[in-house]
Amino acid sequence: MNKKDLDHFKNMLQDELDVLLAKAGIAVVELIGSVNTNEADPLDRATEEEARNNQLRIRGRESRLIAKIKKRLEAIDEGTYGICEGCEEPIAMARLNARPVTSYCIDCKTKQETLERVTGS
Repeated sequence: MNKKDLDHFKNMLQDELDVLLAKAGIAVVELIGSVNTNEADPLDRATEEEARNNQLRIRGRESRLIAKIKKRLEAIDEGTYGICEGCEEPIAMARLNARPVTSYCIDCKTKQETLERVTGS
């Protein structure tokens, strides 16, 4: 992969990271501000709790994505970005463009997902 491609992916990943970090900051403020345990109606409390749980679940997913992005940015700096962690072959550019946080080629990822379904882990 040439420097132009690496710069492209680095910028793409950094932009996505910046957006996610900004959203995370806003979400924390919203979650803190939405804590209201004085709701008289149990249904209102349950609704608020469910909404809060959904927000936490979404933030958890975003947190995992942030970790993946940081790992891929490190791989760019180390010179290993675009190399499959499974077979150590180059990952197709089309796959990297579709999923820049990937660390596996499509064949290795398919095998990994199949194994996860079979073993349940």
